[in-house]
Amino acid sequence: MAMIGRLLTGKRRRAGEGGDGWRNPWMADGVRHGRTRGSGACPADGRPSRRILIVTDAWTPQMNGVVRTIGAVADELQEMGHAVDVIGPDLFRSVPCPTYPDIALSLLPERCLTRMIEAFRPDALHIATEGPLGLAARRWATRTGFRFTTAFHTRFPEYIRARTGIPVGPAYAWMRWFHGTAEATMVATGSLRGDLAARGFRNIVPWSPGVDHDLFSPEPREDWGLPRPVFVHIGRMAVEKNIRSFLDLDLPGSKVVVGGGPQLARLRRDYPGVLFTGPLYGEALARAYAGSDVFVFPSLTDTFGLVILESLACGTPVAAFPVTGPKDVMADAEGKIGAMNADLRLAAMEALTGDRAACRAHAERYSWRACAETFLSVMLPPAAREASADVSLPAAPASGGPQAAV
Repeated sequence: MAMIGRLLTGKRRRAGEGGDGWRNPWMADGVRHGRTRGSGACPADGRPSRRILIVTDAWTPQMNGVVRTIGAVADELQEMGHAVDVIGPDLFRSVPCPTYPDIALSLLPERCLTRMIEAFRPDALHIATEGPLGLAARRWATRTGFRFTTAFHTRFPEYIRARTGIPVGPAYAWMRWFHGTAEATMVATGSLRGDLAARGFRNIVPWSPGVDHDLFSPEPREDWGLPRPVFVHIGRMAVEKNIRSFLDLDLPGSKVVVGGGPQLARLRRDYPGVLFTGPLYGEALARAYAGSDVFVFPSLTDTFGLVILESLACGTPVAAFPVTGPKDVMADAEGKIGAMNADLRLAAMEALTGDRAACRAHAERYSWRACAETFLSVMLPPAAREASADVSLPAAPASGGPQAAV
């Protein structure tokens, strides 16, 4: 049987670099490593660690905001002294998702997943997604009475409607059922929280992502060698991202699109005057942000928009529609960090006068450590929070085995 997940061993990310420069910490030199059994090592200050299990249908080699968020948070939790494992579809037989073959759907994972969960003996369980693995983990937790949390990362009802025309109502009813038994459902923005509450979701708590301030910085910048200004979009090339709304704009200068996805080939064919770079990684990706004059974010369905933070961290102003994600991330900025408008062209032109220093300062308000601390405080029951290894939380005597449901 395959190794159960990929336990973090204390080493920094070294292999499997992803779309934002994040490197898969569960893979070293291309080799999957086993886990250390037991309750996990104590941090240097002697306070106890917790065994935290994350089950997700979105995982490497996929590259999207969900994968990047889970990877960054898991890495931070490990650095805080916790034993963290991520179980993803790479450990199971899978089939490509219809209309999106880059996404793997696990086939009949429940029996094997149950053995993995029970072998790891978690103190806390987080179910990140609503796919086959998320469903199997939910069934195990409800059957055993184990406390778990979830997160609402993706507006699947809107994605399904964009691809098939099916109304969002039935899909939201199913997602309300999925998240209904969770101790808490984490959401990235206040506007999403309000929308889900209006749809009958319960136990919704805020959980904002972060950004890597070292990787994403105003320097160095990509020169591009194109007429200025350069308007850039970075993300997945998929129908729900509404990229054509950007590509159809009458803008001065040049347009650049960075990323891969199921629509890339068609968009390249339909817009020969646009530079499509394909996916960029690490420092090359950061230079692409920093070397552009405006980052255009045309999505109407994102729950946050991690790429907005990455752009701001590189000092590049953002143009977007005034919808969930941009209107949350860009709120309360000190200085002009971009523009939002129902007319995306007007937003893009106005964003040209953004203050690059203000963009960077606003992004510095978000960090992956703060994101991980919030995650920990939500998913651990109160008694376990007090005994956690996080330096920002009070220490308490270690408990024995895995936490039962509370």
